[in-house]
Amino acid sequence: MTIRSLFTGSMLAGLIVGASLLTNTEAAMADSKDETEARNKALVTASFEAWANGTGSPYNLLADDATWTIVGKSLASKTYASREAFMSEVIRPFNARMKVGLKPTIRRIYADGDSVVIFFDASGTARDDKPYANTYAWFFDMRDGKVVKGTAFFDSIVFDDFWTRVSPAPAK
Repeated sequence: MTIRSLFTGSMLAGLIVGASLLTNTEAAMADSKDETEARNKALVTASFEAWANGTGSPYNLLADDATWTIVGKSLASKTYASREAFMSEVIRPFNARMKVGLKPTIRRIYADGDSVVIFFDASGTARDDKPYANTYAWFFDMRDGKVVKGTAFFDSIVFDDFWTRVSPAPAK
C-alpha cells in the first residue's frame, strides 16, 4: 500500500464521516424547525378557535413588547410599539364599536419556522346594527410561543367606514 492510497483512503473516510455529520445535523435542524412550525401553528390555531368560540383571543399571544403594524392608509395604519399601545388604540376602541364581536374563519394558515401567516375572514355586528365584515392577512414573528411582531393587511375602506360611522360605547 502506498502513502498515496493511504492518504486517499483517509481522505475518503473523512469525507464520508463529515458528510454523515452534516446530514445528521441538517436532519436535527429540520426536525427542530418542523417542531417549531407545528408548535407555532398549533398555538395560533388554538387562539383563533378560542376567539371564534368567545373564550379567548389571538391578542393573548402578544408579548408585552410586541410591535404591531397595520399596513396601508387606513385611519389605524401605523406601527404600535407595544401590546398595550395596540390594544388601547385599536382593539379596545374597535370592540367598543361592536354589538356582536368579530368571529374569525381561517381560510389558510402557514408556518415557516418562527413565522406564521393567517389568512382569514372576520365578521360581526356593529353598534349601529350594520354588519362588519373584512378579510385579513396577519403575519406573525414568534419567539418562545409569543408573537413579538405582527403585521396586518385588511380592506381599509371597510375599516375606515366602520371606524368613522360607529361611535364607541361609553366606558363602564
